[in-house]
Amino acid sequence: MSVRRMDRAALRPQVMALPGGGAQLEQFRALTLFAESSDTVQAARKMIRTALEEWALGALVDDVALCVSELVGNVVHHAVPDECLVVPGAPRRVDITLTKWPKWLFLGVTDEDSSPPLLPPRETSFPELESDLSEASLLDSGRGLKIVEVLADSLWWSLEEAGGKTVFCRFDLVGSTGRR
Repeated sequence: MSVRRMDRAALRPQVMALPGGGAQLEQFRALTLFAESSDTVQAARKMIRTALEEWALGALVDDVALCVSELVGNVVHHAVPDECLVVPGAPRRVDITLTKWPKWLFLGVTDEDSSPPLLPPRETSFPELESDLSEASLLDSGRGLKIVEVLADSLWWSLEEAGGKTVFCRFDLVGSTGRR
């Protein structure tokens, strides 16, 4: 498996001081994978499943695992590194972060391509025409970010200073049970 993990210090929970002297516990996982590996998407899903089960957020496993599959799959199939990051023969890096706060869970997938992700156009339904549509007219790709948009409570992206971009999604948590 072509996986590079961050050091243990980076995986330790961080504590953020809150006004009034309280503290919130942040839980964090990060994983670096390579787009050319055959098990990249599988390794990403495994990291998500393991972290969410350890954090008692098992109810979110299916949705978050599907989102990471779609986002990492987009990197594998579509990301072309920015010219400044291209090293001949170097694998394309995919960085995955998962951060849990008491009220939110954030998933980030970073690649080396600063091209914006493209959401499919809003669909307009014409029920009276559905029987006339041939199977050939249906899209066979381009639904991944739409799926993520539906499953996550928020979806956005940002450019990285050194090049590339990160696509983020947020899942709202109710209490700390992981139920939405």
